[in-house]
Amino acid sequence: MRLLLIRHGQTPANLDHTLDTAEPGSALTDEGLRQAAALPHALAGEDIGALLASSLLRARQTAAPLARALGLEPLVRRELRELEAGVWEGRRDADAVRSYMSTAVAWGAGRTDVPMPGAEGGAAFLARYDRAVAEAAALGAPTVAVVAHGTAVRVWTAARVRNVSVEFATAHPLPNTGVVTLEGSPEEGWTARSWTGTHLGQDAPTATLSG
Repeated sequence: MRLLLIRHGQTPANLDHTLDTAEPGSALTDEGLRQAAALPHALAGEDIGALLASSLLRARQTAAPLARALGLEPLVRRELRELEAGVWEGRRDADAVRSYMSTAVAWGAGRTDVPMPGAEGGAAFLARYDRAVAEAAALGAPTVAVVAHGTAVRVWTAARVRNVSVEFATAHPLPNTGVVTLEGSPEEGWTARSWTGTHLGQDAPTATLSG
C-alpha cells in the first residue's frame, strides 16, 4: 500500500516558532487554509481510498477540503497528534526549542530512553504512532492519506522507515502541507518513495536525494 504522510497547513505558532503540541492547538492562518484548499489538486493523481487526521485542530482543518473532494469521512485519531513538548509547551525561546528537537532526534535514532520532561516517553510515542499506521493499513485501501504533524512524521519515519536515517529526517524539515510518500506495510516494513516531491534512493541507508 501507499501511505501519504501530510503535514498540516500553516498556523500562527509556525510563524513565531512556538511549541504548540497540546490539544486543541492553533487554528490555520489564512495562508494555511489556502494550502489546505490546494491539497485535492496536488494529490489528484493518488488513488486515495481512506483518510486519517490527527485530533489537533490544524490537522482536522487541513484534512477537510481533501475529505470533501474525495467524498470521505476522515478518521480522527489522537494517536496521530504531534510529539508532545511537555514542560516546553507554549515556549519559543531557543533553549526550549533546541531541547525539544534534540529529544526528538534522539528518539528517531532509537534512544527512546531520553526523557521529554512532563510528556510521554519515546517508546510510548512510537507505539501510538504504530497503532495509527497499523489501523491505516488495515483499512485495505490502495492509498491512505494521513494528515498529521512535522516533528512526529520525521521522528516516526526515522525510526521505522528503512531508507530514512535520522540525519536525513533532521536535515529535511517538512513544509506546511508537505507530503512524505511511503510504500509497504507494518508487517513487511516501509520504504520512502518521495520526500516533499523529491524521489529518494530506494536502497540508500541514509536516504540521499536523487532525481
